[in-house]
Amino acid sequence: MKVAVLGFGTVGFGVYEMLKNAGGLEPGSVLVRPGKNDADYKVTSISQITEDPDIWAVAEVMGGTDPAYEYVSAALCAGKHVVTSNKALVAAYGPELEKLAAENDVAFLFSAACGGAVPFLHNIALAVESDRILSLGGILNGTTNYMLDAMQSRFMTYADALADAQALGYAEADPTADVSGMDALRKIMLACAVAYNMLPDSGLCCEGIESITAEDVNHIQAKGYTCRLVTSGGLSADGRLYAYIEPVLFPANAPECSVLKNFNMAKYTGENSGQIVFMGQGAGRWPTASAVLRDLNDILHGKRFMMQPDCKRVAADNSLCEHKYYVRLSEELADSIPSDRADVYDGTARLITKPMSVKTMHDIAKELRKGGNKVFFAAIGE
Repeated sequence: MKVAVLGFGTVGFGVYEMLKNAGGLEPGSVLVRPGKNDADYKVTSISQITEDPDIWAVAEVMGGTDPAYEYVSAALCAGKHVVTSNKALVAAYGPELEKLAAENDVAFLFSAACGGAVPFLHNIALAVESDRILSLGGILNGTTNYMLDAMQSRFMTYADALADAQALGYAEADPTADVSGMDALRKIMLACAVAYNMLPDSGLCCEGIESITAEDVNHIQAKGYTCRLVTSGGLSADGRLYAYIEPVLFPANAPECSVLKNFNMAKYTGENSGQIVFMGQGAGRWPTASAVLRDLNDILHGKRFMMQPDCKRVAADNSLCEHKYYVRLSEELADSIPSDRADVYDGTARLITKPMSVKTMHDIAKELRKGGNKVFFAAIGE
């Protein structure tokens, strides 16, 4: 079966090369920008793919939503199966694309959009057929995990850790999606859609690692903690969906502390299965390409969807998720947050708050920052 590839960057090249040795699959045309079509298999128009009767499926690895949404829609309407590693596309248009796939009796799979080679979405999709997912999440961004590990194990500054990640190809020239937490937040949105048939697209709480400093790391480690950027999703007792991302401080015996460099640790808890944990490379050419091939093989074996065609868009509600927080802010603002204890030194206060909801803490930080105040916060993990 011939597979066309949309995009020929890092992942696109990997997919094309892996297709050469994949059982039951072979590479077809590759869509590139005008002027880049320097080989017979490279084309510059999506119609050259959608109108080719020999193309059985399309692997979209372009990234972004424009023109990816247009091209994927055209492929589905042309009766081509589609797999994608594009989390931004699925987060923005997943229900529409799943419905379009169902209408044209073709598949739309996207496990490569979350966790790279880690089969997180793949296994959630299998689990929901026989179990109820209680919660899910984990460390889902290799760039930020590499940076936090570098700051804590090699005592690098934030700027140096970012530069190191960029030099190694873990971080883009513009790292905003990663360090802001948005990349991992999109992944938990997709995981919720697969697990609960609900795509949270508002009410989300997102805190990345942009505010952490070397001084914060020193203080955190002196208290016996390790910081990781963690996503969380699930259903509250009354059936409301929560979804958020924030730094979390873990004690030394927590498994998250052993997730080093650019590795991911994804997990879900099933009502019957208990907790299931996956670890592995979360990004990169070959890990992501291998996930794309995994989805193509699933289609060969009859799988057609991961998100239900009637998946609903909902607002996340993070007001019932509650824990204590570690907060660093200026001394004069220390009384603005209810706390159990505080360390104050040289004009800086470091607090352990009373239990509060995720929404409350994120709202407080947002309000303080409006005045130009610098704030770092992290949940206290168990």
